[in-house]
Amino acid sequence: MLHQPIIPAATSAPRRVTVMQGQAQVSNEPLVELTTVLGSCVACCLFDPHCMVGGMNHFLLAEPQGSRARGQLDEHYGVYLMEVLINDMMARGASKLTMKAHLYGGANLHAGMTKIGTANAAFAVEFLVRERIMLVHQDLGGTHARRVDFLPARGKARCRAVADTMAPVARPAPRPSHDIGDVELF
Repeated sequence: MLHQPIIPAATSAPRRVTVMQGQAQVSNEPLVELTTVLGSCVACCLFDPHCMVGGMNHFLLAEPQGSRARGQLDEHYGVYLMEVLINDMMARGASKLTMKAHLYGGANLHAGMTKIGTANAAFAVEFLVRERIMLVHQDLGGTHARRVDFLPARGKARCRAVADTMAPVARPAPRPSHDIGDVELF
């Protein structure tokens, strides 16, 4: 009778790490999965296939208005978090020349409001072009929130729309059908 070696089933599930607004996380561990939920924010998932290291950031706004000249840094801005992500990856052996990027988010969730999502998405794309980092996939814009899961050591990402029923809907207060009081104008 021929005996085949028993290969143990993979018992280790991925360790999920949530990337919150204003954060960047980097890993080369095969069982780490980075995850975040985005509305108008943008997440950049970077991966270097040669050294199998990757990371994700989550930024709220593209760049501060006017404070760049004063040298102020704020972790909620893309201009800061993109540099943190790249530098943390390079500290683990990645090369900017071989990095590949995925971009997610940048939705405009509420009609009639400032299009922050559009500005965030445009900034992220322009940043990658300026830094000569290849953009291999993007899911930007629209009017829905997204959940992103990223396996940084493999460079694999999954993006799913978050159901509208999961997010509260802003509704204006109903107007009374008749006058309910006197108003005195001065």
